[in-house]
Amino acid sequence: MSTLLSVSIALLAGLMMTRAFKPLKLPSVTAYLIAGVLIGPYCMGMLGIEGLGFNSMESVHALSLISQVALGFIAFSIGNEFRMEDIRHIGKQAFVIGIFQALVATLFVDLALFAVHKMMPDVISVSQAITLGAIATATAPAATLMVVRQYKAKGKLTDLLLPIVALDDAVGLIVFAVSFGIAKTLTTGSVDMISIIVNPLAEIVCSLILGAVMGWILTQLEKMFNSNTNRLNMTITFVLLTVALSMIKFEIGPVHVGFSSLLVCMMLGTVFCNTCPLSHDLMDKADRWTSPLFALFFVISGAELELGVFAQGAIVLIGVVYILFRSLGKYMGTFISAKMTKCSPEICKYLGITLLPQAGVALGMCTIASAEFGEAGVLIRNITLFAVLIYELFGPVLTRMALQASGDIKPMSDEVKMRRHIKLEEAKQRQK
Repeated sequence: MSTLLSVSIALLAGLMMTRAFKPLKLPSVTAYLIAGVLIGPYCMGMLGIEGLGFNSMESVHALSLISQVALGFIAFSIGNEFRMEDIRHIGKQAFVIGIFQALVATLFVDLALFAVHKMMPDVISVSQAITLGAIATATAPAATLMVVRQYKAKGKLTDLLLPIVALDDAVGLIVFAVSFGIAKTLTTGSVDMISIIVNPLAEIVCSLILGAVMGWILTQLEKMFNSNTNRLNMTITFVLLTVALSMIKFEIGPVHVGFSSLLVCMMLGTVFCNTCPLSHDLMDKADRWTSPLFALFFVISGAELELGVFAQGAIVLIGVVYILFRSLGKYMGTFISAKMTKCSPEICKYLGITLLPQAGVALGMCTIASAEFGEAGVLIRNITLFAVLIYELFGPVLTRMALQASGDIKPMSDEVKMRRHIKLEEAKQRQK
């Protein structure tokens, strides 16, 4: 009962917050996140009233399965953007920009935090600086996708943005594994090439293979049904099954084999959309089904944001440096690589701004660092939490502004406004 009550309260709070924020014209993602903060352990949860909010982080984490499922569907939707007819036109640009901007963000953060280490060696070590630089690569696909959907963004920038966000996950895994391996070497003095090179490559390859196999099987099973309802049910079932399979971990000798649920589900969506003739229609129907799931995911994400990090001056200082230089690295890396690949001026100017949101992948990376580094990992975790808090609250707003400035979000036409007004008046008349 308590879990069901928490879910319903979280969803209701998120929906009501979108109404409260409507005059401010903020993205729904931001409203959901703030609703989560308000019903989280640091606000209403402190009152200790059962059902009014999340009383502790443990009660928030109890709903982690919902977050994992939601991320699976988000990745599945992004995989749908890798249709071969579109990739032929933007594939090279997406590949170059996706890799270059991630590496530049890492370089900027590494250099900035190394300078902080030189000034305050007792506060942050070289190993911690290198690890945070690697975490800087990650971009949150969920917030970006939700803004694109809410405002029905369409255009050259949006077409390029979603494949880059998807590629960012693979690049981030490799950069983090190499940087984290170097950081551990500096800390322990021993070099582990399996952790630095073999494990991340195994994770990426295995994730892509699993996603491709599941996508092919899904396409074959869809042929058995004539009803779109049953086809939709099969699609949803396979995303759930793929998320479950991506949680499996095993060892082959010294090599640790795991899966990235984001990569697996992205590959599932990519293979499915390119092999199933009915994928367009099924993906549209799946998007409607997942709308409340995504809303709940962002409310839970807001409740998970730890406001306690603001109480530590050193965390705030290093966090501000991290945010500024990661943002600068993302923007400059995107701008330079977009120029190199001869993108339009609008893409060069605004694409980097849409790559600022950061959340799930970065939190996963900092969790690994915290487990390996012990007390030293606490600093990495808190700085990442601080950055995620800022990026998640302001990132969606900046993404919307960039998409509007680039022309991918069109203002509502007078005709559409008139139709909505007529429908509203008709509804009022019926109520009378």
